[in-house]
Amino acid sequence: MSRVIIVGGGVIGAACAYYLSRAGWDVTLLERGTFGRACSHGNCGLVSPSHVLPLAEPGAVRRTIKAMLHPSSPFAVKPRWDPALWAWLLRFTRRCNEADMLASAHAIRALLDSSRRLYDELMATEQLDCEWQTRGLLFVFQSSAAIDHHRHTIELLNDRFGQPTQFFTGDALTQLEPALKPGLAGGWLFPSDGHLRPDRLMTAWRQLLIARGVTIREGVDVTGWRGHGNSAQTLTTSAGEFNADAFVVAAGAWTPKLQRELGGRIPIQPGKGYSITMPRPTRCPTYPMIFEERRVAVTPMISGYRLGSTMEFAGYDPTLNRRRLQLLVDGAQPYLHEPTAEPIQEEWYGWRPMTYDSKPIIGPSRSYGNVWIAAGHNMLGLSMSPATGKLVSELITGTPPHVDPAPYSATRF
Repeated sequence: MSRVIIVGGGVIGAACAYYLSRAGWDVTLLERGTFGRACSHGNCGLVSPSHVLPLAEPGAVRRTIKAMLHPSSPFAVKPRWDPALWAWLLRFTRRCNEADMLASAHAIRALLDSSRRLYDELMATEQLDCEWQTRGLLFVFQSSAAIDHHRHTIELLNDRFGQPTQFFTGDALTQLEPALKPGLAGGWLFPSDGHLRPDRLMTAWRQLLIARGVTIREGVDVTGWRGHGNSAQTLTTSAGEFNADAFVVAAGAWTPKLQRELGGRIPIQPGKGYSITMPRPTRCPTYPMIFEERRVAVTPMISGYRLGSTMEFAGYDPTLNRRRLQLLVDGAQPYLHEPTAEPIQEEWYGWRPMTYDSKPIIGPSRSYGNVWIAAGHNMLGLSMSPATGKLVSELITGTPPHVDPAPYSATRF
C-alpha cells in the first residue's frame, strides 16, 4: 500500500486525507498544533458558491483606501516593515482589472461548484454531524445607494456565472427574515449556498478519518524533506522522520514558512479574521447573512450563533484585537433586532491564507514532484475543501482530474 503524509490538520488537510484514504492510500496527518483548531475552527461556516468573484476587482484599491480612512473600517493593515506584504499588495493592485478578475473567478467557480455538490454527497454517505443546512445566504443592504452599487455585481454573477438570486425589497425582506429590523433597503438571496458549524465539522472529520484508519499526530513541526533528484523520500520533523511515497502540504497560512523547502515563492499572506460565538438570540435569524456595507457575516447555527469577518493584515501577530471584535457587534446592530446574546461563548481569531489572485495553490512543488501543495484558499477554505481534497487525490493517484488543475499551479508565481 502506498503511503502519504499530509502536513496540516485543518479542513483542507482533512479533505485530502479523506479522499486519499478512499483511494486506498495509507494516510498519516501531521498537525503543528491541534487538529481542527486553527482557521478551520471559528470561521463563519458558509459554503458559498455565490462567492465566485475575487477580492482583486476593478475599483477595489480605491474603495479599500477610502474605507481605511474610517476608524471602523473592516480592513486594516498593521504598519510595519514587511517587504513580502508590500510586494503582495502591489501584485494585488495590478490584478484589479476586469480580465484578471474574470480569469480568477472562473477558477474559483470550478472548485466552489464541485465542493457544493460534494458536500451533499458527503452528508448523504458519511452522515457528518456538523449542523448542515441549505437555506441559502442573504446579502442585506441598509441603503438604496449600496443596492444600486451592488446591482452590477449581481448581474455579473447571474449572466456570466449562472448564480441564481432572488431580490427582496425592504418590506419583503423583513417578512422573509423577521430577525431584521424594518427600514432596510433590501437584499438578495443566494439559494444555492449552505452553512454548517465548523468546529462540529472538524470533530466529525476526525472521527471519520480515524475510523478509516488515518493516523493523526498533533504537536509536530515540519522542518524539511530529504530525497533524490525530483523525489522526496523522508520528511523531517520535531517528532522524528517520516518516510512516504507522497507528501501534501496543507498548512494554510503557515505554508510560506516552508517555501524554501518547497523550492519557490509561496505568496500567501495571513489575513486575520475574527468571530464571536454565543447562544442563539431569542429573535435568531433563520438565514445566514452578510451585511455587505459593514462586511459582517451572521451565522445562525442549530446549537449557537456567530458574528464574524473583518480582515487585518498584521502578520502572525497572536494578539486578540478587541477593537476588531467590537466592529462585528457594531456592524450588526443597525440590521438586527438582537445582534448579540449572552453569555459570550468564544472570542476567536484565525489567519486566512490569502493569495493576491484569490486562487488557491494546488499542485506539485518545484523542489519535488511528489510533494504537493494544497493551500492559499483565502476566505473560502471551508467552501472549497471537498473539491480540493478530491483533486489532490486524483493528481497523486494519476486519476483524470474532475477539475482542471492548471489555474492553481504554483508555477504561476
